[in-house]
Amino acid sequence: MSGFDLSLLEHDNLGSTIYQKLCEALMRGVFKPNDRLKIRDLAERLGTSVTPVRDAILRLVQDQALVLRSPRDIRVPMLTRAAYLEIRDIRVNLEGLAAARAAERATPAQIDQLEALLTHNEEAMAVGNTALATELNQIFHFRLAEIADMPVLGDILRRLWLQMGPLIADVYGGAGRTMIDHHYPLMDAIRRHDGPAAARAIQDDIQLASGPILERIDAEHLEIQPVTLAS
Repeated sequence: MSGFDLSLLEHDNLGSTIYQKLCEALMRGVFKPNDRLKIRDLAERLGTSVTPVRDAILRLVQDQALVLRSPRDIRVPMLTRAAYLEIRDIRVNLEGLAAARAAERATPAQIDQLEALLTHNEEAMAVGNTALATELNQIFHFRLAEIADMPVLGDILRRLWLQMGPLIADVYGGAGRTMIDHHYPLMDAIRRHDGPAAARAIQDDIQLASGPILERIDAEHLEIQPVTLAS
């Protein structure tokens, strides 16, 4: 979890604070599929007791962001192909809506913020800082919902990214330009305040990224296939 601040937390509303912090870590790809989370280790890093960490973990299991194999084996799940495709199709529609509305509403200052995120993402990729590039990518996508002023849509996206974040982070470094190229036509559309073009650009971005993500899911599936002996 290098680069992510799991610093000492205030004790007021501690369980919710820990839950939010772990949500951010999942969405930004701090944890990868199949990573095992140890409650005691997390409690030590967070500077708290195990009880609020356990409560937060159980909430994330309910969110389907974590899977509880046993009380001592808590994992970040690898999405199935069907689950990923369902989430992808939902994202295509919802993030397309957010991008269209953001293009119509974006102020010059907000456009500058998006351009800065894209520039910093490029810089992170250029030096091989995949963790930072992944984080900036997630912030970029969420900023569109904020600019669109659609908080309900933003909450739905957070739940989807809880499940998607680890998988996106797992493939981000190896996917090359696939994960960022369509952010440029998106920015062009936003500068023109062209909502339909912005929607198409973000939808193309999500669809194109599905290639390496599906390859990763399929590779995982092949790795766990049981070996059968011929009779």
